[in-house]
Amino acid sequence: MSVTRSATSAARRAQILDATIEVIAEEGFARASFARIAERAGLSSTRLISYHFAGKDELVAALVEHVVSGIGEHVGALVGAETTARGRLRAYVEGVVGHADSHRAQMSALLQVVLSGAWGAGGPVGPSDASHLERILRQGQEAGELRDFDVRVVAATVQRAVEGVPLQLQADPGLDCAAYAAELVELFDRATRADP
Repeated sequence: MSVTRSATSAARRAQILDATIEVIAEEGFARASFARIAERAGLSSTRLISYHFAGKDELVAALVEHVVSGIGEHVGALVGAETTARGRLRAYVEGVVGHADSHRAQMSALLQVVLSGAWGAGGPVGPSDASHLERILRQGQEAGELRDFDVRVVAATVQRAVEGVPLQLQADPGLDCAAYAAELVELFDRATRADP
């Protein structure tokens, strides 16, 4: 019985999260009331949201974790399949940009949540955390693949470049994300490789 209830609860939470993402992406964070989310999710009452999430802060935190985890799983698999630092850097850039292209509503919702200030630095995961990139770059320097540079500065620059894609997509929905990623890959590969 408890397994059935758990599966039902997980499905309901996912339904609410999906509706929240759609409402925020289409109407903006300020208009994402429980009433609008319940309407989008086809729920009979906002109490069904309150049953699964203690409040809007918890719902926003779950949304951020859901979206960021999805990016991490997608990009992590691509990066993990590479055997060189240059390959991992390329996979990271292509993975994040590609994910932003194929998950536009999620990325738009995440962007709006972050820009609204509704989700601060106290969350469990941070879209701006570049420690994973720092590890890739440091390993490349240690292996002699990448030249000597300040790992923190370059990692932060790469991170900001890929995080800007959702903004670019809002301004230009027809953006060629594959070409955009290829240009970023070329730029950062030339800037970091040991043998220019």
